Amino acid sequence: MSDIKVVTACVLIIGNEVLSGRTPDANLNYMARKLSDMGIRLAEARVIPDVESVIVAAVNETRAKYNYVFTTGGIGPTHDDITCYCIAKAFGVPVIRHPEAEALLRSYIPPERINEARLKMADVPEGSELIQNSVSKAPGFRVGNVYVMAGVPSIMRAMFDSFAPYLAGGDKVQSRAVACFLPEGTVAKGLSDIQDRHPEVDIGSYPFFNTGKFGCTLISRSANRTSLDQVVDQIRALIISCGGEPLDRDIVTETENDNGSDGNIAPKR
Repeated sequence: MSDIKVVTACVLIIGNEVLSGRTPDANLNYMARKLSDMGIRLAEARVIPDVESVIVAAVNETRAKYNYVFTTGGIGPTHDDITCYCIAKAFGVPVIRHPEAEALLRSYIPPERINEARLKMADVPEGSELIQNSVSKAPGFRVGNVYVMAGVPSIMRAMFDSFAPYLAGGDKVQSRAVACFLPEGTVAKGLSDIQDRHPEVDIGSYPFFNTGKFGCTLISRSANRTSLDQVVDQIRALIISCGGEPLDRDIVTETENDNGSDGNIAPKR
């Protein structure tokens, strides 16, 4: 495993509106897929409120722990958009009005609509590098390994895509799925033994109800192709030994059963 290069990331989703349920997050899945394709492992994601102390603590904790931290939300023109000031506090630097960011806003917003609230979107922590926004021009920014983006999905994606080619990834994690029409409880002990023998492989079990039968999809993930192949072979042998037929594909839930009657068939929470 010493030859495997691991690069990690965390996403901080900032916003009371997400926590309240009013606004569903549409950004995490997009970033997770993109990062995985680049060989960057999304190790953690948090949804946190528009509270200064919480944001500052989360930023400082995660930027020390992971190679990259990506934040979404809280860089608009209103009073509750406090992410910029929180990032500045986390890094111990003042907030400045970035001349290039201000010029971008003035080139995009008609003069009669320019006001101090809109110009607030040109404020960044001192020493920041701007992140391009091809949708509405108001930029995001990067400080150290922290990339700060808007929460609006179309803008967030434009920002992310503008700097994604410059991110340095590691070895890509590969994924293999083997499904069977056996309940999780039948394969649980054998699956645990396989996991103990191969800690370098992440093994997950995902129950489903399909065509009137219960089963589970066993998904193995690793950047170590040799270990991944060994684990898949052992999972297939386990299924056969339990009287099942291994199917080399993912089977998604057709009808979720949440009554927990087997203790093994309820969907993951």
